[in-house]
Amino acid sequence: MKFASIVEGIGLGLALVGAPFAFAGAAEKLVFSNWESYNPPDLFERFTAATGIEVEFTTHATNEEIMGKIVAAGGKGYDVVMVSSPYVEVLANLGYASELDHGQIPKLANLYPEAVNLPHDPGLRYSVPYSWGTTGLCYRPDLTGYDPDSWYDLLRPRDHLKGKITMTQTERWLIGAGLIALGYSVNSTDADEINAARDLLIETKKSLLAFDDTTFYAKLVSGEAALVQAWDGWCNFGIAENPDIKFVVPKEGSDLWVDSMVIMASSEHKEAAHKFIDFVLRPEIHAWVVENILYKVPNAKAMELVDKELLAAYPNLAMSPADMLKLEALRDLGAAQKLYTRATTEIVSSQ
Repeated sequence: MKFASIVEGIGLGLALVGAPFAFAGAAEKLVFSNWESYNPPDLFERFTAATGIEVEFTTHATNEEIMGKIVAAGGKGYDVVMVSSPYVEVLANLGYASELDHGQIPKLANLYPEAVNLPHDPGLRYSVPYSWGTTGLCYRPDLTGYDPDSWYDLLRPRDHLKGKITMTQTERWLIGAGLIALGYSVNSTDADEINAARDLLIETKKSLLAFDDTTFYAKLVSGEAALVQAWDGWCNFGIAENPDIKFVVPKEGSDLWVDSMVIMASSEHKEAAHKFIDFVLRPEIHAWVVENILYKVPNAKAMELVDKELLAAYPNLAMSPADMLKLEALRDLGAAQKLYTRATTEIVSSQ
């Protein structure tokens, strides 16, 4: 997953991203921004061959980066962007997201019915889901000696696991683990609840090997860690190297994140942008995400193309849409985002 804080961090981001982009080109040339290696390498060539529309591709490393660039440019410079679900809400609220014409995206019919009414964008008014997933426990049973099934296995680890666990430092997931364990919403905006999660996590820090957002699965493979907080797709990277590694959604529940395509309100090529999104929804295009990134997609026709052996090797890929919707969708926190930022700073800096 690709995520961190939202509007509260944009102002700081503006100082870092520099001047707005200025893209010039033919009338039928789209500018698309996505995470690197998050789409098929031949996607744009195939789209151009099929439609005659060229694509100028640019990458962003985080949601904060692309949001900073969009805000700095006054919403201009891009035709289609990929962002995580809470950022869809932010773009819509800021007036930067264009309302979609579903009549121009017939392959929306390929999506699971459950993917059409997601909490962050009911009816897909502003966005089209690309991939979806959750967060949980990724572990080596040969090192844990048992199968963990609770956030407290991570937050209050058994003695032999102390110093062999990691958690993400990205604030929505770090604070979210504490909130869910305490029975609160992953989208809580209540200061007392957020502070309670903070206090729980400050105590947990004493048992951590590290805060780790990028190499936790490698630590699991090497045996340096035995149990880590992980996004499901990233846990699959570890399973690819050690098939004994397992992933479980804790019994208390977890979050649902959705990476989504958004057409910008400023786009002068909205018809072409709709054609691009429709092209991405082709089953053979969307199945690439599952087979190469090891993330689930909300495209029923694409999932039907996925080799059953792949689903057996990576069981979390086979989670049903009904199971996905049992999870709590991540939402825009608005002004409460600063409470998460402050709590995370206090956890990480604690002794």
